[in-house]
Amino acid sequence: MESSGKYWIPVFNILEKTCFVTLAHPKYTKPQKGNKTDVKDAKWICDLFMCDMIKPSFIPSPEIRQLCDLIRYLFKLTNMLTGEKNRAQNCLTISNLKLDDVFSDVFGNSSRSITNYMLDHPCERFDVAPFVDGRCKTPVEEIQAAGCYLKPLLVQIANALLKSKKHPDLKERYHRIKTRRGHKKAIIAVCKMLLTAIWNVLSKLESYNPEGFLEHRPVNEAKILTKSQALELFRKRGYTIIDDSVVNS
Repeated sequence: MESSGKYWIPVFNILEKTCFVTLAHPKYTKPQKGNKTDVKDAKWICDLFMCDMIKPSFIPSPEIRQLCDLIRYLFKLTNMLTGEKNRAQNCLTISNLKLDDVFSDVFGNSSRSITNYMLDHPCERFDVAPFVDGRCKTPVEEIQAAGCYLKPLLVQIANALLKSKKHPDLKERYHRIKTRRGHKKAIIAVCKMLLTAIWNVLSKLESYNPEGFLEHRPVNEAKILTKSQALELFRKRGYTIIDDSVVNS
């Protein structure tokens, strides 16, 4: 049997109880280049085994294998714990809190009591000075400049809100732009709406009001559409059109 990934383990666990299994490393059973199939690989491994050309791998007993799995898992948890401690210490450092200069153990009881006190009494002031009238002062005002964290988050939120029936303001803008410029441009436009709304909520301390985004445009009387063109326009804007007889019934 070839030890490829973890797929050999369930089969090996069953077969080892009834027979001796030769587990081979893939580098010893590598077939010749050409038309490869699973059946040809199996025949090739069988031929190598019958010619005594396969070196069996050492497989310990089930008890030792379980112990090795636990040790590997403990090693992984230790690395994760060390990484999270380093992350927390970096957060303290960039917050002008060099506790490692005062305490030998930053995660000891005394140090953690100070950290918990600061977390319970945070600074709740949000500085919106870099923004003027909902726009950024910097030359680059596009949503693409929002960074690798903020932009994907806004796109995720925008896609979720478009599926909701509670936000016609977002749907209206999305469908209007999508018909002209496509899905991606429309999603970015919705992200800009979200950023503008967030700025207004934080700066003015007011609840979100969708009326500010709903555009009531007067109908252009000079524009004449056929019935089919009007129905197609409504479909592109996200409306579902049903027959009157269905509604009346």
